[in-house]
Amino acid sequence: MADDNTGAQGTGDRIPTIIVDDLHIVYRVHGAGSGRGSATAALSRIVRRKASPNIREVHAVKGVTFTAYRGEAIGLIGSNGSGKSTMLKAIAGLLPAERGKVYTDGQPSLLGVNAAMMNDLTGERNVILGGLAMGMTNEQIRAQFDDIVSFSGINDKGDFISLPMRTYSSGMAARLRFSIAAAKSHDVLMIDEALATGDRQFQKRSEERIRQLRREAGTVFLVSHNNRSIRDTCNRVLWLEAGRLVMDGPTEEVVKAYEAKIRGK
Repeated sequence: MADDNTGAQGTGDRIPTIIVDDLHIVYRVHGAGSGRGSATAALSRIVRRKASPNIREVHAVKGVTFTAYRGEAIGLIGSNGSGKSTMLKAIAGLLPAERGKVYTDGQPSLLGVNAAMMNDLTGERNVILGGLAMGMTNEQIRAQFDDIVSFSGINDKGDFISLPMRTYSSGMAARLRFSIAAAKSHDVLMIDEALATGDRQFQKRSEERIRQLRREAGTVFLVSHNNRSIRDTCNRVLWLEAGRLVMDGPTEEVVKAYEAKIRGK
């Protein structure tokens, strides 16, 4: 914590929204049983408080530290399995820290969690439920309903909003999920690969909405493998590899270093 506070000196009226301090996240993967009698053996281990020999630990995030401020759009880049999505889940409170702390000012919203989607309900009902899950009133949802549907573009080729979500393609569902989440201003909005779906027109609308959220004094985290989206929307980038923070700085500087590393492989 002391290092973060020292680093923030001279930032004027910049207000921290997220402080991640030496964060470690460990997954414990349970292996299969060892044949007959494994249930009895498992019960014996529970009684004796012994760990299963088939449990494998995966250290997904390793000592990451950074501070995010209001009005920032922060891109997260790195190869698959680098810990980007895991870290967002920890910030959202969905994963416990093995070690370290996460401090938040306001309620972090992870896209796809707050905007709950139910496959057996229509898109229309999901817009209502998603809005309610984010704390919107029925009046606010009704006032923004047409804009949400229009933004998503799912009705461009038919009246899909009145059909069950199970009839949607994965791209349609992702676009509607983003549109619901983007209808509300957030203290902290975390978007995990949502802009990878849809055509370039939808991506442009999404990127402009992210910039608008920044102007409304929110903080946005964007996980994407599309460096163009990162460049277009983010003013800062965190580069993670193997669970460690490799680089934290201005977008162009970090993305260029990352691309140089990829080309050098």
